[in-house]
Amino acid sequence: MTGPHQDQPLKRAGADPAAAEASVVLVHGRGATADSILQMADAFPDGVAYLAPQAARNTWYPNPFTAPVETNEPGRSSGLRAVGDAVAVATDAEIPRERVALVGFSQGACLASEFLVRNPDRYGGLAALSGGLVGESIDPDEYQGDLQDTPVFLGCSDVDPHIPVERVHETTAVFERLGADVTERLYDGMGHGVNADERRVVADMVADLLDDGE
Repeated sequence: MTGPHQDQPLKRAGADPAAAEASVVLVHGRGATADSILQMADAFPDGVAYLAPQAARNTWYPNPFTAPVETNEPGRSSGLRAVGDAVAVATDAEIPRERVALVGFSQGACLASEFLVRNPDRYGGLAALSGGLVGESIDPDEYQGDLQDTPVFLGCSDVDPHIPVERVHETTAVFERLGADVTERLYDGMGHGVNADERRVVADMVADLLDDGE
């Protein structure tokens, strides 16, 4: 498919995929950039290819992620394709899928979560920071497949103005139904952001990719 995000660059940091032991796809939020979320990788291990797709006009889709899906097209589908293309850069370089992790914040967390449940397999992990599955409502029966104990971390504030707590719980339930190893963590009064604990969790997830490769 083609869409608004298909002519945007894929930004890179860390090791070249052809020489990397693992890869992390980082997906930025609304109003941010691929370069900005790549800065997270400064605290992560070497030997990893960090890949960050860029949204057109810095926004993956126009409306809240809890709006009807059709109101966020074609941005949503185009964004999922951009995430999939980034994953393919890693797997085409012969990095096993179980050593490819996804990390997203806000809109990026929503897209990364949606990509994983729409393309179930054993991945290196998912860290969805302040996000959840996309749609006006979530029907667990709509999701099929096996994530084969993929580590999934869902971190969010209990008073996030953009992410209803109930949607975080619903997202956790879907991932558990698909066989992921899920950790859900709500932070008191944090607002819409990323805290030090979440950064430690993500850094550990990335380090585990390299441990699995030894």
